[in-house]
Amino acid sequence: MAQKTPKDPAQKAEHAERARQEPRWPPAVALLAVGGLYFALPESLTYGPNWLLLALVLLLMGPMLFTQRRATPRWNRLLGFLVSGLVTAGMVLSLFLLVRALPRHELPPVLLLRSAAALWGTNILVFALWYWRLDAGGPHARNLRGRHTQGDFLFPQMTINPEQSMLRVDPDWGPGFVDYLFLAFNTSTAFSPTDVPVLSRWAKVLMMVQSTISFTTVALLAARAVNIL
Repeated sequence: MAQKTPKDPAQKAEHAERARQEPRWPPAVALLAVGGLYFALPESLTYGPNWLLLALVLLLMGPMLFTQRRATPRWNRLLGFLVSGLVTAGMVLSLFLLVRALPRHELPPVLLLRSAAALWGTNILVFALWYWRLDAGGPHARNLRGRHTQGDFLFPQMTINPEQSMLRVDPDWGPGFVDYLFLAFNTSTAFSPTDVPVLSRWAKVLMMVQSTISFTTVALLAARAVNIL
């Protein structure tokens, strides 16, 4: 049965916002993956038990889902910042412990390489979450604007006029979490943006931090590999 379109202007705006609202399960899966990667680390590279971060993520996902369902973006945004800050702090602390453990030979080579690879993957997911949550005011603000024409990152779709271009571009296009995941992956592998220029200062700072973490992790992998050979 087709859903009736509301006649009231305010209801129409709310109906349109819900119709173009991006799914929230991809960032939720990313958060769970971060908790799982943290759980895979040895406890010598974590602050407290290695299951603690995953438990905190699961604990906060309930209120985040509730505030998102009840359309309370302010609280949803605050909870999002809280959980993103927690996983970022956990990653940075584990990286510090990993750097400290390398010259002390506290970990066997296989465990050290596995931990560095887990932190490299965590770095991608954590910064993808930050980009998704901060760009153009966050997902809620992007939904309210409709088509994404202004933001802190210049996606290729933003430069195409769907009425004048022969390319198929959704007139209501907006970036989703996968777009920010692709941006974070490129930053960690190429140490720079590729097809998405960076416009704002905060985004440039975050990308420099992400590139530094990725370079440090890759350097640790390379140094340990050379040492093993």
